[in-house]
Amino acid sequence: MAELSESVTRLVEQFAKLPGIGKKSAERLAYHVLRVGEAEALALADAIRQVKQNVRHCKSCYNLSEAEECGICRDERRDRTLLCVVEQPRDLLAIEQTGYRGLYHVLLGRIAPLDGIGPDQLTIEPLVRRIREGQFREVIMGTNPTLEGDGTALAISQRLAELPVTVTRLARGITSGSVLEFANKEILSDALAGRQKF
Repeated sequence: MAELSESVTRLVEQFAKLPGIGKKSAERLAYHVLRVGEAEALALADAIRQVKQNVRHCKSCYNLSEAEECGICRDERRDRTLLCVVEQPRDLLAIEQTGYRGLYHVLLGRIAPLDGIGPDQLTIEPLVRRIREGQFREVIMGTNPTLEGDGTALAISQRLAELPVTVTRLARGITSGSVLEFANKEILSDALAGRQKF
């Protein structure tokens, strides 16, 4: 059986570390990189390098940004009394497609004790501080409708109980156990419109 060169083997191993990519898919990707021109392959490498060097978390909401604040936080036309709390930046993108015009806060995860993730590893403290210092009237819990997402929303709502904000959550137009990233625009729009007090 022929062996791959050391460089190709290393590339396959790196591709195989990506989520949803098994060994066969990693090999296909590696052979694709070998097959394309050098400029195209190096453009991919350069795009990866630029993302790692330039992208950081917004200082206000923890969305991805190449500046101190993301475009959403800088947009003066947004409703600054409405705050939607989501787990990941990709969840923010999903809700943004519905036409929602408030602000966001990205937790960068969810409380998952079995995975060793507690509240201190999320951006819950900056969220509470932001709500205390801001002019928010409503905080929408946009966490995923999973056991961990619901637990995270409950923990946050308990922290906010003493503050003068209404805490709501997305309506259950989204099926339990699903992930916001994969919900279609209409389901998310209905869920936002039909949100309920937490």
